[in-house]
Order: sequence, then C-alpha cells, then structure tokens
Amino acid sequence: MRLAPHGLVAALCLVAAAAQAQGLFDDKEARKAIVDLRGQVAVNEEATKGRLTALEGAQAQVIEQLTVLRRSLLDLNNQIEALRSEIARLRGDHEQTGKDIAELQRRQQDVGAAMDTRLRKLEPVKVALDGAEFMVDPDEKRAYDDAMATIRGGEFDKAVAALALFQRRFPASPYLNSVRYWNANALYGKRDYKEAIAAYRAFVAGAPDHPRAAEALLALANSQAEMKDNRGARRTIDELVKAYPQSEAAQAGKERLATLPKG
Repeated sequence: MRLAPHGLVAALCLVAAAAQAQGLFDDKEARKAIVDLRGQVAVNEEATKGRLTALEGAQAQVIEQLTVLRRSLLDLNNQIEALRSEIARLRGDHEQTGKDIAELQRRQQDVGAAMDTRLRKLEPVKVALDGAEFMVDPDEKRAYDDAMATIRGGEFDKAVAALALFQRRFPASPYLNSVRYWNANALYGKRDYKEAIAAYRAFVAGAPDHPRAAEALLALANSQAEMKDNRGARRTIDELVKAYPQSEAAQAGKERLATLPKG
C-alpha cells in the first residue's frame, strides 16, 4: 500500500513523536535509577563508613588490649625471671646451708672425738702392780712409767730425780711404796750406798707387808756389804730370815750370809 506524501510525513511525525516520547520515558527511568543507585551508594558509603569507624574502634581496642597484654606478658616474664633468680638463690642458699650443716656436723664430731680423747686422758685408769689393783690419773701413770723407763735404761741419776719429783707431785699416790722401793734401787745402781741404805730402811719401815719388803732387806744387806759393814749386813739378813722366812729373798740371804766375812 502506498501512502500519500502528506500521510507519510504524518506517519513519520507520529513515529518520531512516539520515539521521542519513548526516549523521554527512558531518560526519566534512567535518572530515577541513577538517583536510586546514588542513594543506595550513599547509604552503602555511610554504612561502610560506620563499619570502618567501628572496625577502626575495634582495631584500636584490640591494639590497646594487645599492648596491655604485651605489658602483662612482659611483667609476667620479668616476674618469672625474678622467681627463677630467687629459686636459684634459694637453691644456692640451700646447698650452702647443707654444706654448712655438714661442716658443722663434722666439726661437732671432731670436737666430740677430741673431747672423748681428752676425757679418756683425764679418766682414771686401773693399774695392777705388786699384787694390788688401784686407780690412778693418766698423768700420774705416765710419770711413773717414764721414771721406770729410766731405771730400765740404766739411767740411775735421772731415775732418782724423776722418782723424787714424782713423790713431790703425787704425795698420796698408790704408786708411792713402789716409787720408794725403786728409788732405793736407783740409789744402789748409782752406787750411792749410804742413801740406798736409808731409802731401803724407810721403805721396809713404812710398808712391811709389801711384796717387795723382803727383797728390800736383802738389797739393804748388800748395800751394807758394799760399804764393808759386814756386821750390819749379817744383822739385816737375820732380820730378813726371821721376818720373811718363806721368801725367796730369805733363801738368797742365807746364801749371801755364807759369803760374808765374819767380823
């Protein structure tokens, strides 16, 4: 179908008008969509800013908490190190205390042992001598033994001095009769017969029941014989035989009597 020229123009106008109307409609919708989109973007931006602000606040809180935690951990670590140092010091003190206690115990043992030794040195000891038993102090026994050692060694001068000193130091000693007897023997050994005679006589007079009294009388007679006092020696041997007839010294005295010159 063919349109008239003016009809074609009209139709084109209608089409153009419709197209323009459609274009106007599309622009409004687009603008509205843009406006709506901008609104949504603005809302989203505000929401995002809010979230960012909240996140920044939360991050600041977290950072602050981490800082506090780091400080707490640092303090805790310092406390732990301090405790370790204290434990090490206490352990060292404990070890030193243990050593000190061990040393103290050792010293106490040493002191105790030394004290026991001293006490043993001071405690009286039992002595058996010439058929008798008695208690004497250690120093007293030592002095007697030392004096007897000089006699056994033939050091009669020293023996006389040692026995004299003993009598001065221990005038009431149970050793006293033995000391007097051996003092007389020491005098005889050094050939001081005059003093020996006096010492033997004093011994027998002071201890007539002593086991060595008979031997002392025989030694007294020998001392008299050494001084050429044969008469005195005979009288002493007679005294010996009468006083101690069963003794070995009495038998020896009888034999000695037979060798003495008469007069």
